[in-house]
Amino acid sequence: MFFPYNPKPVPSEITDEIRQQVVALKSQLNTCDAVIIGAGAGLSTSAGFRYSGERFDRYFSDFKERFGIKDIYSGGFYPFPDKEMFWAWWSRHIYINRYVPAPKPVYIDLLDLLKGKEYFVLTTNVDHQFQRAGFDKQRLFYTQGDYGLWQSVNPKIRKTYDNEDQVYKMLEAQGFVKDENGIYQWPEGQKVSMRIPTKLIPKCPDDGSDMTTNLRADDKFVEDDGWYAANDRYYDFLEAHQTGHVLYLELGVGMNTPSIIKFPFWRAVASNPEAFYGNINYGEAAAPKEILERSICINYDIGDVLTLLKKGE
Repeated sequence: MFFPYNPKPVPSEITDEIRQQVVALKSQLNTCDAVIIGAGAGLSTSAGFRYSGERFDRYFSDFKERFGIKDIYSGGFYPFPDKEMFWAWWSRHIYINRYVPAPKPVYIDLLDLLKGKEYFVLTTNVDHQFQRAGFDKQRLFYTQGDYGLWQSVNPKIRKTYDNEDQVYKMLEAQGFVKDENGIYQWPEGQKVSMRIPTKLIPKCPDDGSDMTTNLRADDKFVEDDGWYAANDRYYDFLEAHQTGHVLYLELGVGMNTPSIIKFPFWRAVASNPEAFYGNINYGEAAAPKEILERSICINYDIGDVLTLLKKGE
């Protein structure tokens, strides 16, 4: 069931077909009883969180030059020679993806479109941009972790710890300085350190062991009390909306982890004849034939499509 799965090519500009799809999706959004958002990396990419290019070079040019690292994603897996350098990398990695405002107002536009609606957000993104845009925390479930949290390397410690203050101290120790907008920048014409002081290496306050990022990479990922509470709220919302006109709106979800958002959304729409499936994704928007008649798949930039939705086009 649910295959073949064949996205259409992305057009070079907004077409009449896309405008017609936007009108149809806006109608679904206006008339549905509830919206369940499934958000993946493509949503943050549309908001300007790109892992290569100018943004990468601005904060990681020294790591690029020394180790040949070409983008933020691959750098997250690099075997740095010591903890001081590991945390220099990761403090920058966390900062620009968690504590810096999104370059484009994609998340804010999405929230505007949901005003007055019953909604819940399920996301595999770890950049916290939903909350930064003003989404209700009680309507969010981050399944894969949060850049803003650390956990002990000892998985028996089932807790997470806010890292904002420590990340800022690491950046300052490397030589980054705040600009007029309060954003840490590489000081012009100067070098920054590729290591943090040993005393800043984060330690667990409960058992003194090393800390690591609270990102789902293996079976040591900590699902703390907050994670389980969000999980329960999400499934309570699903249970309350098993029937009726429910819009399952998938944004920027690829095929890396389809069992978290994509496949459950398809099954939910297939099992509820009043439900509808929307998918906006640059180059990957498609629906299986079983629900195609109750689907709108828009292969275009998410931010541009949300702008059209706000305009009512």
